[in-house]
Amino acid sequence: MVPRTGVTVDIRPRDLPIALIGTGGGALALWASAPAEIAIPVALLIVLDIRVRSARSRADGPQKAQR
Repeated sequence: MVPRTGVTVDIRPRDLPIALIGTGGGALALWASAPAEIAIPVALLIVLDIRVRSARSRADGPQKAQR
């Protein structure tokens, strides 16, 4: 994935109770013989807070037709 100008991706850990639930859920899934390709990304989505923001200025937007 190539970064684009004006796009910000914030990745930070969630608060402790949610992080523990995600870690425990991922460990339980692996212990129950779930495929690691599924269990690990799902656990990371629970543990991490991922936000994608588009920071576009008004000059970057589409130009309106002037009369």
